Amino acid sequence: MAKSAYSAQEKYALIVAYENRQTTVADFCLEYNISKLTITEWVYQFEAYGMNGLHGSSGWKGYSKELKMSAVLDYLSENYSQYEIVRKYEISSRSVLRRWIKNYNGHRDLKETKRMKNSMTKGRSTTLEERLEIVRYCLQNGKDYHQASEQFNVSYQQVYQWVKKYEKEGEDGLKDQRGHRKVEPELTPEERAQREIKRLERENERLRAENAFLKKLEELERRRFKRRL
Repeated sequence: MAKSAYSAQEKYALIVAYENRQTTVADFCLEYNISKLTITEWVYQFEAYGMNGLHGSSGWKGYSKELKMSAVLDYLSENYSQYEIVRKYEISSRSVLRRWIKNYNGHRDLKETKRMKNSMTKGRSTTLEERLEIVRYCLQNGKDYHQASEQFNVSYQQVYQWVKKYEKEGEDGLKDQRGHRKVEPELTPEERAQREIKRLERENERLRAENAFLKKLEELERRRFKRRL
């Protein structure tokens, strides 16, 4: 029987396992007794909203009455699945959408909901040193983009993009892109070697940052094994 509720940490551990899996999606879902739709939704929630998206709370995200009505009408038209509507309107989860549908069908008014104060921070200009500090903080805290954005008073999207660029290109990815950066054919052998060293250093840093969460995955494995006994 599938587990009825998962904590945010458990969801994240399963997301990490899913992204590093060596099996098919179907085999992974069978192994952990979850549906493909569920793990796909968790991945979306994490990429869109960070750890906040995995907590299952929508109080920090606001929705207008018009958006709610449009989402419900799209669902009733039968032209979209719940998952497609969640993506289209950037709704935090399918459970939130289902609650709107239930209220609408129950002839209850779809009122505007306001997000929590300071839940989303606007973007601001930053130096390279600040971006590096923010990225490292985010990696050390399990890629909690929302927490990092509030900690350093920058937007969620800024943090998300910086982390992705850092993982792909290292410190160079965080530099002002208006400047010229050498492409691979222009690099000397020494520069290629330095770039590879930096890439390996980034990979090691990422693995260290995720190690604590992988321990949570081991705990899930033990629980799953005990349930089988």
